[in-house]
Amino acid sequence: MLDLFVSRKIKKILKRKDSDAGQRGKALENLRGSLFNELRSSEGARRQQQRLCGPTVALTFNFLVAVGIILTNKLVLGKVGFNFPIFLTFIHYVVSWFLMAVLKAFSLLPAPPTKSASFSSLLALGIVMSLSTGLANVSLKYNSVGFYQMAKIAVTPSIVIAEFVFFKKRVSFQKVVALCVVSIGVAVATVTDLQFHFFGACMTLAWIVPSAVNKILWSNMQQQEKWAALALMWKTTPITLFFLVMMMPWLDPPGAVSFDWNFNKTSAILISAILGFLLQWSGALALGATSAVTHVVLGQFKTCVILLGGYFLFGSNPGRVSICGAVTALGGMSVYTYLNLVVSNQNTTRASSKEASFLLPKTKLSKENGVHHEGYSDEAESV
Repeated sequence: MLDLFVSRKIKKILKRKDSDAGQRGKALENLRGSLFNELRSSEGARRQQQRLCGPTVALTFNFLVAVGIILTNKLVLGKVGFNFPIFLTFIHYVVSWFLMAVLKAFSLLPAPPTKSASFSSLLALGIVMSLSTGLANVSLKYNSVGFYQMAKIAVTPSIVIAEFVFFKKRVSFQKVVALCVVSIGVAVATVTDLQFHFFGACMTLAWIVPSAVNKILWSNMQQQEKWAALALMWKTTPITLFFLVMMMPWLDPPGAVSFDWNFNKTSAILISAILGFLLQWSGALALGATSAVTHVVLGQFKTCVILLGGYFLFGSNPGRVSICGAVTALGGMSVYTYLNLVVSNQNTTRASSKEASFLLPKTKLSKENGVHHEGYSDEAESV
């Protein structure tokens, strides 16, 4: 009898342990599944992206990569002697697609949102990306670093005009004046540049509009359609590659295959390509965390650093009149940034006051019903 009693007790204990172990294993499995869904799903990826890459981190990352790739691309197109800007852009996107394929193989690439964008939207974004990045490198090949960067400032007025035409967004008269000053400064800085190149200037004019549209589309698709940066890049890269191949015969000279692909030159091109992937990713992160205009306003500081880099690394000498135009453009951008910050602070204050006015009647009603809410002052409750 004693042995039977002991054996029953042991069986109960073992069953309890098995049950506890099963519950622990199930909890671990649920945790693993939730973490996987958090990283894999579009909404989870966007939440992770917002937690890890807020506006400050995203803009800083984009700033460092953007400065690095412009100076590296100028080095590749100039001193390295790789005179094929569209092919260089094509290499950038091939490396980007390969890196994203590796992430997808390890299930680290975010999935597209549940309600995915239409093919026409992805096609439009892919075409605009091929034009903006391809023509940007063509412009960089023929123009000085200062000319190229000053032309990028002209993207901001283009964004404002495009958003007014397509989305009916209006800006104040003060902002219009500031952007006119920016445009005049850019015009003076670029036209009077001592290293002015007519074909390069034409490519710059052709590049500004696609660049502005590219930033607007990226920002809207991430913020309104809930796309994660890498998922959107994965969808649009094949389209971009196709149109870059179509552009090569028109804008690249022959001889890319016979280029001297030695170790040093190939390494410089690959570094440029990796920076190209990081630029697309960081730019998408920045546009997802901020607006298109905020992303371009960061170009003020980029301009100062890149102009100094062009002077010290490539001996760029734009001339005094061009420097005065650059200072004028930077001054106009500073005023425009200040006006944006003022409007942003006013909107935040109004939103807070509306929220307070919406919550106060609830507090009064709760008090009448005998419910006390902490966090509200007596004055607020008596309103």
